[in-house]
Amino acid sequence: MSLKIIVCVKAVVVGAPGGRVIRSSNSCELNPFDRPPLEAALRMKEEKGASLTVLSMGPPSCAFVLHEAIAMGAARGILVSDPALAGSDTLATSAALGAALQKLAPFDLVLFGTRSADGDTGHVGPQTAVLLDLPLVGSVDLIEKKGAGLVVERTLDGFRESFEVRLPAALTIHPGFSEPRDVPLAGIQGAFEREQVETWSLSDLGLSAEQVGEKGSPTRVAAISKADRRRKCKFLSGSEEEQAEQVAQRLTEWGLLE
Repeated sequence: MSLKIIVCVKAVVVGAPGGRVIRSSNSCELNPFDRPPLEAALRMKEEKGASLTVLSMGPPSCAFVLHEAIAMGAARGILVSDPALAGSDTLATSAALGAALQKLAPFDLVLFGTRSADGDTGHVGPQTAVLLDLPLVGSVDLIEKKGAGLVVERTLDGFRESFEVRLPAALTIHPGFSEPRDVPLAGIQGAFEREQVETWSLSDLGLSAEQVGEKGSPTRVAAISKADRRRKCKFLSGSEEEQAEQVAQRLTEWGLLE
């Protein structure tokens, strides 16, 4: 019996002028940490005949991440989109994705990236699994079918761990799982020719506006910006004592020494 796999993906922000998060096809891209779970699912589809659905939440302009996943080989894409979802934190996002997954049930396996490149919390996969009462193994880098379940492995704190997992289950996939495949030109054309992306609103999921968005979120993002990682290198001259004095002076100026 083939597995029914669902991969949750996200359109992440790559630019936020003025610290404001505006999700659009021009300001977002497919979360790079979601490519490994997509690749894992595509391999199971090719090797085991699994069915693959991709699920995302966001405004209509973010449907492109689902088209990209379909171009890679996914059969179906679902976008959870509703104005009331604006301002959702990870808990509200997990509630919306969990409701969509319940609507898609029965399924065998739900895959997530370990985190997103913009929020970088790593909350959504574990929170969604808890809401659905699914067993979860995080940072998986090897998946093998065994009987009616799976054997998965990961490396944690220098130790190699192996788990036997009963289905249905959820996994987060380690970024080093594999090198994601390139998107074939024929796949890109086919992804936009066929109507394979569905849009579900809150009413489709049986959720109210109070459960999601800012009303259903205990936390809020005040602003987002890229970290300034510019580095400077200064060579010191003089004797060892003079160089040490210069280092101490600089550290004092920077508030690192008193």
